[in-house]
Amino acid sequence: MATSEERKTKLSPLDAANAARTQVAELFGKPAESIAAVARDGGRGWKVTVELVELERIPQTTSLLGSYEVKLDGNGKLVEARRVRRYPRNQSDPAQRKDES
Repeated sequence: MATSEERKTKLSPLDAANAARTQVAELFGKPAESIAAVARDGGRGWKVTVELVELERIPQTTSLLGSYEVKLDGNGKLVEARRVRRYPRNQSDPAQRKDES
């Protein structure tokens, strides 16, 4: 039997990730590279982090990527999107480097 929270949010995490990827790529006109995170947003929707290719360069290791935090409602419609980070593809995450030290 489904819990009340599961009934409120009809999307699975995979559905939310796919919806975010498609809508953010269309909104910003840039190709989606990957999904970095998916989480419920207070039971009403989803928060997804999508990595977009902001600037293609040759070699590809020097291309610029952007991390976008996306909020979707319970039906998978885009509610909010904002860039939270921009970085070269070949640069590791500063927080990750600190954890590995």
